[in-house]
Amino acid sequence: MSGSEGTIGRQGAIRGQAATRGRARVRLLVSGHVQGVGFRDSTRQVAEMLHLGGWVRNVEDGRVETVFEGPAAEVARAVAWCRNGPPGARVAEVDVEAEEPVGETTFRIRRTEYGV
Repeated sequence: MSGSEGTIGRQGAIRGQAATRGRARVRLLVSGHVQGVGFRDSTRQVAEMLHLGGWVRNVEDGRVETVFEGPAAEVARAVAWCRNGPPGARVAEVDVEAEEPVGETTFRIRRTEYGV
């Protein structure tokens, strides 16, 4: 977990500038068996249920990348969900980096990024 904008505590609490005014933004890279198991669509459903903005996409190296933005407590809940993912996923690792919120309010599935 890195990022000069803030940190994610052991229990998922978001601290520092990234949690300014109760809003937070994080970027995750989820590795393991996470493609072909509905991870992106399930992530979108979770984000929409929690009223978060951001996006999710497959990365050509087999990981899933996602960004969540919204109330810090709800972002922490989404991060916690990603540590297990949907049925069929086997999450090996979740790298989390706090970012400065940019005001994203809708969540979408992005196309796979090649050449990352």
